[in-house]
Amino acid sequence: MRFRPAVAADLPHLIDMLLEAYNWGGVERFTADQLASDDHAWRYVDGWPRAGEFGVVAEVDGRRAGAVWARLLPEDRPGYGYVADDVPELSIGVLPEFRGQGVGRALLDEVIAAARNAGYKRLSLSVEPENRAAGLYRSLGFEVAGRNGGSDTMVLAL
Repeated sequence: MRFRPAVAADLPHLIDMLLEAYNWGGVERFTADQLASDDHAWRYVDGWPRAGEFGVVAEVDGRRAGAVWARLLPEDRPGYGYVADDVPELSIGVLPEFRGQGVGRALLDEVIAAARNAGYKRLSLSVEPENRAAGLYRSLGFEVAGRNGGSDTMVLAL
């Protein structure tokens, strides 16, 4: 497994990974067209990357396997896991054939290290409690800080 910073040219991959995140558990909640037309969903990739944002792409045998990225979404256009303007919100997706192999954990380890190096004090994310990934987030130290609709907002103190 190899990691590299996510760059503007990775936008199509980030969109694919956002679809994986929204369609967790094999249930199609969004198509690519629906994702692009939903303002709240699209803000996770729109204009990627902006100043202060960062991400990591995982590659296995030269193939993109997943990605995690951190966005600074403002209070007037928040994400589902919004905490504060200075708290990056994470999005993560792993292709189905690479799940259960440690790709997600490794991606999170990489992005957490990048956030610390950039001087951020916290990270946030949103996850539905039934999603297996919620256990992964808890194991890395994320704690539930609130609720938005049917999803928990989780925060990691760095």
